Amino acid sequence: MCDAHTTCHGDAFRPPRRDFLLRAGAAPLLLGPLAGLLAGCGKDGDWPEGMAPIRWDRDTCARCNMVISDRRFAAQLRGGAAGTAFKFDDLGCLLFWMQEKAQAHPWMGEAATRLWVADFTSPSREAMRWLDPRQAQYVERSSPMGYNFAALAAVEEQAIGFEEMRRRTLAKGK
Repeated sequence: MCDAHTTCHGDAFRPPRRDFLLRAGAAPLLLGPLAGLLAGCGKDGDWPEGMAPIRWDRDTCARCNMVISDRRFAAQLRGGAAGTAFKFDDLGCLLFWMQEKAQAHPWMGEAATRLWVADFTSPSREAMRWLDPRQAQYVERSSPMGYNFAALAAVEEQAIGFEEMRRRTLAKGK
């Protein structure tokens, strides 16, 4: 007798075409390229050792909860016993968060605590350059939260150092 899962041809039973293709191994051939494409999704370049990848347009700032979209101003802090990563959409958010959370996270003052800020001149999300904010130079540029400083690896004529940028940012009082 024939049922819904087989095809009758006289006394011989044959599975329907899709069952045959699956059993014959066509599924891996058809799904392989799709799996390859999906495996590449979300890969946004290389990240420095110890830095947690930022999922652009999905991760949110630890201070203001704004989605991190503008790669030119992103920053990250990682530290503590668990190596927890905190991501920020603007360097100003990082500075204020560090000031606000200093007592709750005393490990921020330890040498093992890592900080990164995006190099404003990075060519793309796939080719991001990450800097130690304490070593970077800063120029005024309109930023997502209005703190208006962008980090650079190279010294420019109007650039200022980290401590001066930090002082000016915290003086704004946001």
